[in-house]
Amino acid sequence: MAAALLAPYAADEQHSRGRRHAESPPRFRGEYQRDRDRIVHSTAFRRLVYKTQVFVNHEGDLYRTRMTHSLEVAQIARTVAVALDLNEPLTEAICLAHDLGHTPFGHAGQDELNVCMRDFGGFEHNLQSLRVVDELEAKYADFPGLNLMFETREGILKHCSVKNARELGDVGERFLQRMQPGLEGQLANIADAIAYNNHDVDDGFRAGLLSIEQLREQPLFGQQYEKVRARYPALEDRRLIYEIMRRMIDTVVTDLIENTRKNLLAAGPQSIEDVRRAARELVVLSAEVYEQHVSLKRFLNKHLYSHEKKLVMTQQAKTIVRELFATYIGDIQRMPSEFSMRAGLMDATGRARVVADYIAGMTDRYAIAEHERITGC
Repeated sequence: MAAALLAPYAADEQHSRGRRHAESPPRFRGEYQRDRDRIVHSTAFRRLVYKTQVFVNHEGDLYRTRMTHSLEVAQIARTVAVALDLNEPLTEAICLAHDLGHTPFGHAGQDELNVCMRDFGGFEHNLQSLRVVDELEAKYADFPGLNLMFETREGILKHCSVKNARELGDVGERFLQRMQPGLEGQLANIADAIAYNNHDVDDGFRAGLLSIEQLREQPLFGQQYEKVRARYPALEDRRLIYEIMRRMIDTVVTDLIENTRKNLLAAGPQSIEDVRRAARELVVLSAEVYEQHVSLKRFLNKHLYSHEKKLVMTQQAKTIVRELFATYIGDIQRMPSEFSMRAGLMDATGRARVVADYIAGMTDRYAIAEHERITGC
């Protein structure tokens, strides 16, 4: 994206902190476009098509996966980035990479792997996403990982403990100094939450775990329901839900753009460094819409993520992850040679991290198949 089209507080590759390993500049695309392309061509990105969003991948081919979720996050964020004159290629790159470190079986897999890694530094998918792009992808002769630009890596690392931040070098500095990420990173974070909330409504309804009657009690859904029903009284449920969802997303995204513009006007940043030094994040929803957004999230936690059917899947997923970890930590030779050889050179903590890398990289169906092969059931 040409610098002349960017707001002064947007990330500009001409003033970037660059890459960890020096490279010749690309001839026919920008640096952040190169990042996006490397992410799309990565092994970890391809695997997202078989990783859970809410429902285990093999349960149906209409439910969202980590890949379709990442694409939807990028779509929302790109719209906002263009409206605010932010760096669109950088925003897209962060969105496409934000779930690269996610385990099979969604948050259930992550939670169980974190339990397994409790004595070895824990596991967090956000930190794992950075580990994937910095170390685990193996495609280039001159460096490990994808060697992404600093601002892309900064945006991927949404959360980080002080302990971990101390070990991450430049990308961990802002957590130690209590600074904000760039606006593109802030935008990717809120776009993730918007996509997650609204699209899980669709998947939950499709799975028969949520009803229109339940959803109408949520202001964000209920307001759009009344408008759609008034205009299309005979619309069947499938198209009704889609029309409501479309309007819900438009409502939230419009609010995000307008409220962020107000915040930027009030704060008056003149550079990305001003953004980083701001007292709070600037890419946020208004208080009213944020409350509706949070209310819907609480509703989904209670009625979808904690639904009896979902809890059965959650327990099955945790059992698979737990037993895979126990098997590999007990006998590293049961992992492929590229992992077992690396694990064999390390102490107990290092071996556990390699096992976590292997399990986190699995797709749902591969984890299920491996578990069946190991346990015979």
